Order: sequence, then C-alpha cells, then structure tokens
Amino acid sequence: MKKLVLASNNAGKLKEFQRLLGALAIEVIPQGQLGVGEAEEPHATFVENALAKARHAAAATGLPALADDSGICVPALGGAPGVYSARYGGEPKSDARNNQKLVADMAGQADRRAFYYAVLVLVRTADDPRPLIAEGRFDGELLAEPRGEGGFGYDPHFWVPALGKTVAELTPEEKNPISHRGQALAALLDKLAKDAL
Repeated sequence: MKKLVLASNNAGKLKEFQRLLGALAIEVIPQGQLGVGEAEEPHATFVENALAKARHAAAATGLPALADDSGICVPALGGAPGVYSARYGGEPKSDARNNQKLVADMAGQADRRAFYYAVLVLVRTADDPRPLIAEGRFDGELLAEPRGEGGFGYDPHFWVPALGKTVAELTPEEKNPISHRGQALAALLDKLAKDAL
C-alpha cells in the first residue's frame, strides 16, 4: 500500500480521504501524526494556499502529500470571505463569529448567491513540477437565519434551493457527493486513476 501524507489534522477530512483513497490502495496519514506543523497560507488564491500546504508536508516527510483549501465566496461581497473564510470573524477561528459577520455584511443585499469552492492539490514530491489539481464548486444562497444542526462552518446559512434545505440539514450521504469537496475528490480520483502516485 502506498503512503500519502494529508496536509491537515482535520479528523473529518482525514476520514473522508482515507475512505476514498483506501480503495486505490493508498494509506492516508495526517501530518500531525508525523510531527509536521501547519504551513503558512499567505496567498490570495485557494490553489496557491493548497499547493503551499502540500509542498510543506511533502518536504517535511519525504512522502507524496495531499492538501486542500476551501471556503465560501459571495459575489455581492466581491468574492469575500474567499480564502479568509475560516478567519472571517477574526482570530481565534470561530464558526459563530464568522457567521455573525457574514450575516451582518449581507444585511440589505438583494443578491443572496454564494458558493463553496474547494481545491485539492496532490504532489508526488516537494518540488513536483506537475501537481495534480482538482476543484469543485457548490452553489447556493445565503439565509439570514440559521437552519439545521449538522455540518460546520457556514452550513446552517447555506441554502440549497434544489433540495429545499440548508447544508446543515443534509445527511452526510446527501452532502458528500454534491459538495465542493466531494466534487473535487471525484475529479482527483479520476486524475489518479490515469496518473498514479
């Protein structure tokens, strides 16, 4: 079985990646288990941040590395919060503060469109000149009032009109195939099937 380091310590992401990549005989190990600290994310784009995280983990471990960067983008706010989604409400990170700020910033806005966006980057080595890059986009609208108990982040305010629910009201089985991360993972798996580690 091939080994791959996940440039994240998020338990939910780890479980999802382990399940999907395990089918390709790839063992996914979180970077924290290998003593790797979090990488800086100084860039203005999702792809640059994901690439920086993947290269950092690969350099520290000598293993192929997978990283993601994702967030919510709101056209009425010029694409914000974007890459700053996790810290939109300030430090330390807080879903409650992030949602409060987003709801306040959207007050009076007629255009309620929003989308979740995710980029996955897989590098075979720290200086891989051909990183595998996959992306996914999940469209919806923002609600002022939260609905649902599931999910995390902005999910209670992210309404999916086609389903008549917020993401926080979806089961993992409903959410995973259609989510931004689910779409990006499907695209990455397709690339991995053609371009093995």
